[in-house]
Amino acid sequence: MSASQTSDIPTLLVKIFGKDRPGITAGLFDTLAAYSVDVVDIEQVVTRGRITLCALVTQPPAGMEGDLRATVHSWADSMKMQAEIISGLGDNRPRGLGRSLVTVLGHPLTAEAAASIASRITKSGGNIDRIFRLAKYPVTAVEFAVSGVETEPLRTALVTHAAALGVDIAVVAAGLHRRAQRLVVMDVDSTLIQDEVIELFAAHAGCEDKVAEVTAAAMRGELDFEQSLHARVALLKGLDASVVEKVRTEVRLTPGARTLIRTLKRLGYQVGVVSGGFTQVTDDLKERLGLDFAQANTLEIVDGQLTGKVTGEIVDRAGKARLLRRFAAEAGVPLSQTVAIGDGANDLDMLNAAGLGVAFNAKPVVREAAHTAVNVPFLDTVLYLLGVTREEVEAADMHDDEV
Repeated sequence: MSASQTSDIPTLLVKIFGKDRPGITAGLFDTLAAYSVDVVDIEQVVTRGRITLCALVTQPPAGMEGDLRATVHSWADSMKMQAEIISGLGDNRPRGLGRSLVTVLGHPLTAEAAASIASRITKSGGNIDRIFRLAKYPVTAVEFAVSGVETEPLRTALVTHAAALGVDIAVVAAGLHRRAQRLVVMDVDSTLIQDEVIELFAAHAGCEDKVAEVTAAAMRGELDFEQSLHARVALLKGLDASVVEKVRTEVRLTPGARTLIRTLKRLGYQVGVVSGGFTQVTDDLKERLGLDFAQANTLEIVDGQLTGKVTGEIVDRAGKARLLRRFAAEAGVPLSQTVAIGDGANDLDMLNAAGLGVAFNAKPVVREAAHTAVNVPFLDTVLYLLGVTREEVEAADMHDDEV
């Protein structure tokens, strides 16, 4: 029976709640089956061992509703459950135009934050149709299904206040595109890894302070990225090339990086990195992590020493966005189905070009400009923004361990 066919027929909403245990759902429908009703809708949730089961069914044949009510209540009493039965017409009311998914990450997620988010959704003209927990650790992640308001104004209403609430919020349009095969592109320094690779090289060259001075000048706007890159790399001139292998071993992956990549690959995503760092490190990461692509600058090495120069096309802010578009085109993935993750100003063009741009533990200017921000030290929390639950991640890992 279609939704249009149930819009004006008499229905009964049967609600059962109490302590969860095996047989509750089967018992309720065994009881209802005796009255020749059809199931229109079912919702069930278990929270801390307490079940709430709602069944929307067609009205029983004439003269049998009273008997159905008495039988359901009697069955519920025998199961030490509570029952509520409400008469009405049809199914759920039609959802308003504009459907979005709001993902909230809290560490912790406070009641104050939840109240503020729900209030802002209402004030924006939206209605919360469903709430679902995606994860309980390492952060609490909750997804709100919202209708009645377009995605962009809803995002504006929520994301701009996320930092003040101590949460991260992502708002995306609901629909099939969210389940489509996608492509994920990440920055490397302070995103995929915890380190800044140039600083690791500088430590071996004994020029950390000078590199830091150039970085500070770039942060003040006195140098653009390409100028600062050349200035910092010049300080590495004469460094023995054997240092490359040492730096590779010193690189520390961001917590959750392996889980993120492993899970995305299971889902059929193409995953890669674009970096203002160096291919001597990104190529190694590509091999170790099974990435599909990696693009970065290349340190020139002559006669076993770094020359203090880079070779080839510079990967800068514009270059990262250009590479995102290139990789998406090569993979046959529309930009609307791409995800970009980064932390710095030179990631902004890439973040804005992607279907979903995630500022990961980023500077304020980057957080404000990106589609959403994640400010917890776990890279795999990005999975929750894609609707993947912690339970699904762990179940897949367990299955692989058993195979």
